[in-house]
Amino acid sequence: MKSLLWPYYCSLALVGAMAARGVPIDRHALVIRHEVLLTNFDTGNPLSVGNGQFCFTVDATGLQTFPEAFEKTTPLGTLSDWGWHTSPNPNGWDMDKFQFKEYADLNGRKVPYADAPHNAQTSEIKWLRANPHRLHLGQIGFVLKHADGSLVQTNDLTRITQKLDLWNGEIISHFKLDGELVEVETVCEPDSDAVAVRVKSPLVKLGRLAIQIRFPYGTGDPVTADWSRPDAHETRYFHGKGIDGGTFERNLDNDSYVVDEFSPGTTVTNPAKHQYVITPNKKSETMELVCEFAPKQNVLQLDFTQVREAAQKHWQQFWQTDGAIDFSGSKDPRWFELERRIVLSQYLTAIQDAGNNPPQETGLTYNSWEGKFHLEMHFWHEAHFALWDRLPLLEKSLNYYQNILPAAEGTARKQGYAGARWPKMTNPTGAESPSPVGPFLVWQEPHPIFYAELCWREHPNQATLEKYRDIVFQTADFLASYATWDTNSGRYVLGPVLQTAQEVFPKDKTFNPTFELTYIRWALETAQQWRTRLGLPRNKKWDDVLSGLAKPLVVDNKYAFTETTPDSYTNPKWNADHPAVVGALSFVPGPGIDLVTMRNTFDWVWKNWNWPETWGWDYPMLAMTAARLGEPERAVDALLLDTPKNHYGLNGHVYQRPGLTIYLPANGGLLYAVVLMAAGWDGAPKRYAPGFPNNGQWNVRWENFRRAP
Repeated sequence: MKSLLWPYYCSLALVGAMAARGVPIDRHALVIRHEVLLTNFDTGNPLSVGNGQFCFTVDATGLQTFPEAFEKTTPLGTLSDWGWHTSPNPNGWDMDKFQFKEYADLNGRKVPYADAPHNAQTSEIKWLRANPHRLHLGQIGFVLKHADGSLVQTNDLTRITQKLDLWNGEIISHFKLDGELVEVETVCEPDSDAVAVRVKSPLVKLGRLAIQIRFPYGTGDPVTADWSRPDAHETRYFHGKGIDGGTFERNLDNDSYVVDEFSPGTTVTNPAKHQYVITPNKKSETMELVCEFAPKQNVLQLDFTQVREAAQKHWQQFWQTDGAIDFSGSKDPRWFELERRIVLSQYLTAIQDAGNNPPQETGLTYNSWEGKFHLEMHFWHEAHFALWDRLPLLEKSLNYYQNILPAAEGTARKQGYAGARWPKMTNPTGAESPSPVGPFLVWQEPHPIFYAELCWREHPNQATLEKYRDIVFQTADFLASYATWDTNSGRYVLGPVLQTAQEVFPKDKTFNPTFELTYIRWALETAQQWRTRLGLPRNKKWDDVLSGLAKPLVVDNKYAFTETTPDSYTNPKWNADHPAVVGALSFVPGPGIDLVTMRNTFDWVWKNWNWPETWGWDYPMLAMTAARLGEPERAVDALLLDTPKNHYGLNGHVYQRPGLTIYLPANGGLLYAVVLMAAGWDGAPKRYAPGFPNNGQWNVRWENFRRAP
């Protein structure tokens, strides 16, 4: 392993000597015991295939045949990393022209923010929040008919069995219609945004089965498909010369893309606007279709067999290399469920979260928050890739920060700060979205330094330093200038104005939250290390802030959530939303945090928090805190805490609430926490799997993990 050459990773020698405990993990057995099997038409657990930048989500038929049945659960989408749409903008609305609202900082300096006071929803704010939005590229489903020609409904399907073959990255669907068996295979090409399907059934030869492709107008709504405006967009189909297929050209306002289709022995008809039916001949019981979606013309060269073979090779390599963890042989009865969540989360984050842009909270399944992504969630989606020996999947999206650096510098400059201030709810351009919360958040700001450090830990060389130095230094410059000197107390403070990660506190009255103070301290200390690695002197301003930054407030031997809430533990309205106070010792290594005080804090949170009001990444955060505190039993308990927002469905997704029925930060957070618990962290106890109980109940075997900071 190349990482063993570096002193930073001498601990990885444990991989051979200890991690496998003498027996290599049977990767195939590990994966296939958690294949998903559905035996009914389950609208709560749709399955997906994808490649990280493209995803196709299906119902029990293996296609998107009955999308209406999923509109109130998990809408079926065909989404990509590159597919975005912008609605007409006759008023010329733009964030550069938006009327920012000024707030006074601690010293009375006026700072402009893209506020939406009292969550105001003016036409301008609505448009700016909704545009651009991620685009549903096309709905592909069966046209199924009874012998009398009537269309089939969901309850007409019988003997349903549908399997997500994780090892090969394939969905295999079986069902019967009027006694006739229909077998469907659905796969995604790993290197291009193509979905392929093979159907075998007597219904093909009987002329009672065809495939239709429908193209919607764009919308940021969760259903991610607007069928009410057929005249607002254009679809044209061109049959390919000398091939069994053709090309759909799509135009929506100023946005366009193409879809190449390959379907041997079929006829394509256009019965309605934006609707195309691909009808097989009646010479065979088999039908195949490959559709490749792309921003511009790219003649399709792949058939179903080629796509399936490429998918099998890709997924088998994915599972056989990189990180793995196996709990088989454990006596604790919860081992199987924890392992199931881990395996499915690996699959889901690989198909949903590994694009060139940070992912939205619902990945590439359907839109949430207008299809935009939230940079404070980027860590929870993707940081785990680095620890699972899959760093390239994280690095793909890190170029985004390079691309939007000028915009982030512009935001900082507009507000009178140095460096670059990263947005919260944003899109490929890096533009902020008006909100009473998002523009005021600060806990996403240190993230790029964390990502850069993860890259350095795997590749501690000059190339890494040069690649990310601007991101690290510009981020640190902002953090140092964001801290305000308080002449009354003689220290640097955070806020106001500041919206904390625990979003229940008033932004114009809150300062010095424990989590943000600690994370920013870690980020500035790490940025100074980068200067040293580059042979540069330490930055004086950063050191001034580090030496003068306020310490987290301690109340009754516990860390206050913020300095402005000394009643953190007596006022019940504060123990809701994220228990971010424990985040100061979680993925954040906790510089300056006293372990006894944090243990008291954790104990209180564990016993008193309003768990129904939490979010899916809170449980991995709690697990990491418990692990670092030397409480591995509670670390496992935290991962499996029985609360409404910590339930993993049959398909591995984590329900949060209506409209947010899947939540990928929970999946990614679980994967990060598990590595920290298994491979340890800098300064962890020198025992195997220090974050798991050493009580004889857990048999933990792991391979190719990288120690956490």
